[in-house]
Amino acid sequence: MVSFEKFTFPNGLRVIAHTDKSTPMAVLNILYNVGARDEQEDKTGFAHLFEHLMFGGSENAPSFDEPLQRAGGESNAFTNNDITNYYDLLPAENIETAFWLESDRMRALNINAASLDVQRKVVCEEFKEHYLNQPYGDVWHKLSSLAYKVHPYKWPTIGKDLSHIENAQLDDVRNFFQRFYTPSNAIMVIAGNIESAEAKALAEKWFGKIEGNGVSERNYPKEPQQTQERLLEIKANVPVNALFKAWHIGKRDSRNFYVMDIVSDLLAEGTSSRLYQNLVKNKKLFSEIDASLSGSLDEGLFLIEGRLYGGVTMQQADAAITEELEQLKSKTVSDYELQKVKNKIESTHTFGEANLLTRAMHLAFFELLGDAGRVNTEISRYMEVSAAEVLKESQKIFVSENCSTIYYYANN
Repeated sequence: MVSFEKFTFPNGLRVIAHTDKSTPMAVLNILYNVGARDEQEDKTGFAHLFEHLMFGGSENAPSFDEPLQRAGGESNAFTNNDITNYYDLLPAENIETAFWLESDRMRALNINAASLDVQRKVVCEEFKEHYLNQPYGDVWHKLSSLAYKVHPYKWPTIGKDLSHIENAQLDDVRNFFQRFYTPSNAIMVIAGNIESAEAKALAEKWFGKIEGNGVSERNYPKEPQQTQERLLEIKANVPVNALFKAWHIGKRDSRNFYVMDIVSDLLAEGTSSRLYQNLVKNKKLFSEIDASLSGSLDEGLFLIEGRLYGGVTMQQADAAITEELEQLKSKTVSDYELQKVKNKIESTHTFGEANLLTRAMHLAFFELLGDAGRVNTEISRYMEVSAAEVLKESQKIFVSENCSTIYYYANN
């Protein structure tokens, strides 16, 4: 059981304090409710750009990393379509250093031509290295825009086009910061060897007086139901032919998400999974295959991707996946197989919660979903999933008109 206390300051900042006396460390984690879905279609990649800009120094801390490292700490961040998350991990006795640094960059980040130019170059190089010049690097760009036609999930976190970051203007970047990097759009978790009263006092000292600009209501366009199968064929300089398939599923907070997450494990979690046993080991159609969920706050995607053995056609590989999905749709999964998957999920969850940083991130994320206390009940949502639900949801999701497919051919 993860115990915690929660406070909300007048400026809108939500603060969660979790005490763990078993460690000498502490974590300061700040989740900003901003991701790629909050960008304009002609100005994408800004949320990810800010992941970098936030380490460029602020009014009273020209270097973010140096003071933290002197305090024995480390920091990092990640961005996705929905959120941007920053964390600092350091000895609990030095936690105030993190409060100072995080509050200063929330209040007075250095956003000037020089810092923008430096980070713009970094992000542009990342775009080229990982998305333009890497085998299959552009597949998420292609698959996102194939599966989504209206919702801003139709572009990936890195941005829709390299030119959007190359041409980012200082005023646009400042406006993005002022709108989203505000206390009322943030959830802060202090976890580790620190009492709740001290955590609250430090949070109030460093963040309580930062002005909280109210973030306007965000109404993302709802993606219309897909009614026709979509296929895109690509030829490029990649090692082997690869197949990518996506089906629309429910929101992260829906029952459908938990059922389909279990389905993804039934299909592709480990060497005893169905896709591995049947399509990799026995039929030797794929050298590797995986199933996953995008986990998006709004309606997301169920994904299957695999790399084909030489001599196997796309049609053979695609038909084999369809056959496996038809098995899920026509025959109820056994209690043994379902329980085996649930046991793995439970052990992975338990192991993950042993990590202080993971706990802090989960508290912030579940608070964003509406209740930080879900950190203690999340596993029960998986345990409640029945074999009948797996059958029903598979029949609903795995239909051809709900599917977008990419045949990615090696250019040889």
